[in-house]
Amino acid sequence: MAQPKIVIVEDNVSLADIYKTRLELIGYQCIVAYDGVQALSTIQQERPNLVLLDLMVPKIAGDQILATMRANDWGKDIKVYIISNLNEVDAPAGLRAMGIEGYAVKANLTNDDLDKLVDSILKPPTQTEAVELDARDPYDPNITAPQQ
Repeated sequence: MAQPKIVIVEDNVSLADIYKTRLELIGYQCIVAYDGVQALSTIQQERPNLVLLDLMVPKIAGDQILATMRANDWGKDIKVYIISNLNEVDAPAGLRAMGIEGYAVKANLTNDDLDKLVDSILKPPTQTEAVELDARDPYDPNITAPQQ
């Protein structure tokens, strides 16, 4: 199975490198875009499983990147998680209506939180509880139907 692919849209080079390194260590393929123009080009070309999107990036703002993605076949179904310095109440209106997986404020997000957040979006949940299966053969003529 191919590694899930993530495009990280972040203009802070040091922070982008931290995100990229951490996520690659836990099994993701990461590509960084440092501005909005590069982000749209990379997302359209790579068709990632997830975009980690900063709202305040140069050239094209994050909300416009998201709007452009959602307006095009190539980007309408790509999962997007916003990671910004802005509190969500101060962010442009309508982000959730455009279909995002969630929103986090950078200052409140630890590196471990980032790992867990991405895993929760991209890795299917594992079955943690035991399920008892009825091992009886329903076609066995020796089994009678439950009495009503």
